[in-house]
Amino acid sequence: MSQRRETSEDGNEMLFDHGAPFFTVTNNDVLALVREWESGGLVAEWKVNLGSFDRVSKKFVNIQQDGMNKKYVGVPGMNSICKALCHQPGVESKFGVGVGRFEWLEDKNLWSVSGLDGQSLGQFNGVVASDKNVVSPRFRDVTGRPPPLDLTFAPDLAVKLEEIPVNPCFALMLAFSEPLSSIPVKGFSFQDSEVLSWAHCDSSKPGRSANSERWVLHSTADYARTVIAQTGLQKPSEATLKKVAEEMFQEFQGTGLSIPLPIFRKAHRWGSAFPAASIAKEERCLWDVKRRLAICGDFCVSPNVEGAILSGLDAASKLTEILSCL
Repeated sequence: MSQRRETSEDGNEMLFDHGAPFFTVTNNDVLALVREWESGGLVAEWKVNLGSFDRVSKKFVNIQQDGMNKKYVGVPGMNSICKALCHQPGVESKFGVGVGRFEWLEDKNLWSVSGLDGQSLGQFNGVVASDKNVVSPRFRDVTGRPPPLDLTFAPDLAVKLEEIPVNPCFALMLAFSEPLSSIPVKGFSFQDSEVLSWAHCDSSKPGRSANSERWVLHSTADYARTVIAQTGLQKPSEATLKKVAEEMFQEFQGTGLSIPLPIFRKAHRWGSAFPAASIAKEERCLWDVKRRLAICGDFCVSPNVEGAILSGLDAASKLTEILSCL
């Protein structure tokens, strides 16, 4: 549910949904929430046809007609829902602040939270964490810092969180001066490509600027793993991202779809894009009732937006119920 703000060489601002391109809903509780968001203008249905492209035959197959499954997007960007939640009544949001440590204070029956600089961010009755790397060694590999949460007091939770497998991804953001008229759908998966897994026309979504035609491409997990194995988990260099952008765009052009040169091109690494396991499918979140700690996210239920919402709803329910008894 993310969006990036980029600027072209001529100074035009462009927005890209470089993460989840859309989401679908099957659960009634989630559907009720999405309908609230829809009535408030936070989400809208993306009424387009999707399909698959066979790299070998160079033909589109399995084209799904609009209306088969409702596809929802945030308006004006996929991050609109998160922005709105930050401004809910009673919510105090802090931006540009990273949490360096969660510490349970047994004598006070409270959580102490400190920032990356060691400064106190306050003491709290409960904690909800939605980062799957909050206790993982991967956190140290990426940031060079120890994980923020030490779960020695809850070894059963620690085991589940220690090493959640992920499928990494690179996203390529492209802008064109003219529509890609050779493509009959607005989003499609790739068959038999070692480099690309998905492409969608971001500017075709409701509420988006039509100043240019903007596409987002996702790499295959295997391609991303190969690049990360060569370059490491630290923030990728500009040279690495330029090389990735070139290789992904060459594969896009290699489809034979008459893809012109873009007016903007930039790659982004999405290192922990898709959880490859669900660690709390039945429980929907990890919960320590004694310390009022909930850990939730798409890695708990299913690796998609609906899974993240379901997990968050359950974590919120558990925490609000027990806090009402304090």
